[in-house]
Amino acid sequence: MLKQELSLKLQQKLSPQQIQLMKLVQLPTIAFEQRIKQELEENPALEEGNDYGDEEFSSESDEWNNEEYNEESSIDTSDINIDEYLSDDEIPNYKTYTNNYSDDDEERAIPYAQGISFLDYLENQLSMYRLDEEEFSIAEFIIGNIDDDGYIRRDLQAIVDDLAFTQNIYTDKTEVENLLVNYIQKLDPIGVGARNLQECLKVQLENKTPQTETTELALNLINKSFEAFTKKHYKRLMLKHDVTEDQLKDAISEIEKLNPKPGKAFSGNTKELEQITPDFTIRIVDGELELTINGRNVPELRVSNAYAEMLDTYKHTEKKSTEQKEAVLFVKQKLDAAKWFIEAVTQRRNTLLYTMTAIMEFQEEYFLTGDETKIKPMILKDIADRIGMDISTVSRVANSKYVNTPYGTFLIKDLFSESLTNEEGEEVSTREIKRILQDVIVDEDKRKPLTDEKLTEILKEKGYPIARRTIAKYREQLNIPVARLRKEI
Repeated sequence: MLKQELSLKLQQKLSPQQIQLMKLVQLPTIAFEQRIKQELEENPALEEGNDYGDEEFSSESDEWNNEEYNEESSIDTSDINIDEYLSDDEIPNYKTYTNNYSDDDEERAIPYAQGISFLDYLENQLSMYRLDEEEFSIAEFIIGNIDDDGYIRRDLQAIVDDLAFTQNIYTDKTEVENLLVNYIQKLDPIGVGARNLQECLKVQLENKTPQTETTELALNLINKSFEAFTKKHYKRLMLKHDVTEDQLKDAISEIEKLNPKPGKAFSGNTKELEQITPDFTIRIVDGELELTINGRNVPELRVSNAYAEMLDTYKHTEKKSTEQKEAVLFVKQKLDAAKWFIEAVTQRRNTLLYTMTAIMEFQEEYFLTGDETKIKPMILKDIADRIGMDISTVSRVANSKYVNTPYGTFLIKDLFSESLTNEEGEEVSTREIKRILQDVIVDEDKRKPLTDEKLTEILKEKGYPIARRTIAKYREQLNIPVARLRKEI
């Protein structure tokens, strides 16, 4: 049975302009520069420069709705009042200044060394072996499956299947393993092509010269007692291999000299260098903090005078054809897009400055001294309340932006931390507690590492009453293993 009813519904929708702004805010400097270049290429109504002339266009019209426009409705445009649409409303110049550097500032280019890639380096060595054409193709394909660490993480049978489907080469797992073990794993750096850490260390030990008693013991540890070795069960190892503590210590020292990731050792690897480009710079000038935003390569933007004049020409045309009216729509869309983008760029810059200024003022004592113990507990809400913006906006700024300070360049989100109360009732940052925890572990006796329970007692003695599970969480965040795995002989 059909019935009618009234209902109230509250919805929150974002306009295309707001979505565009949010996307720009979360972009780091390099990606933002590329986004501007892309927009300049795609929108002919957007230009570089700050000289706009006298021509401006109106962005408001009740007669013409771009969002509802489609090709079918464009056929009948006789009822559209072009003159009214092109009315000269007074609007501000569309300018934005995103560059706060002077023309005299020195620009320094960082040189990059050119070289061959890691895989090319391996393939060049492969040519020194006497392999027939099919064997060479198989070996070359195997090398293509080596990751950046120098390992082959894939199952060999999967490689066999790929050879059949993609290269039309039919082989078996035995031949692939033979080429891998007897040829590829002999390439420089030794250990490349291993399928796991145990095999990687084993290959390196087998190829060490000269082979000594210490090397043989290290090889036995890897081959026969790898699990006990990784868990540092030293007493069990000494009993099983009938060796003294000094002999075991020498063998472990021999293993520690090996490279667990041989692919990282290749200095000629031309993998794209991830150079950090800071989005902000904080300097100390006459005892005061000075904040600048990185806008050196961001051009000033303007709306095209040619497109604005084109609209003005259509405006003074008495009889307008269907094609001209369609052209008006195209020009209007491009001009609107240019205007919205420029406004979004301006708002992005203001948002970044407001947010980073609030963070700098909140952590002023740290930025002036560089003492990490001066970092105050700070959460996203603290900054959002200060600048009157949403927490998600602050998060977009903090999670993807870097700041250059006199004490180094780091991710802004690293400044955010929860607070804990010490025995004196003062709120302290979790960063301070982690630093103290790390210092305690560094100074511990490695023959008898401190357990989490003991670490809890020590921090309590220092005035930080923290639960053991919290200590364990902080230790894991610092990538510090449990006490048993920190033990040394």
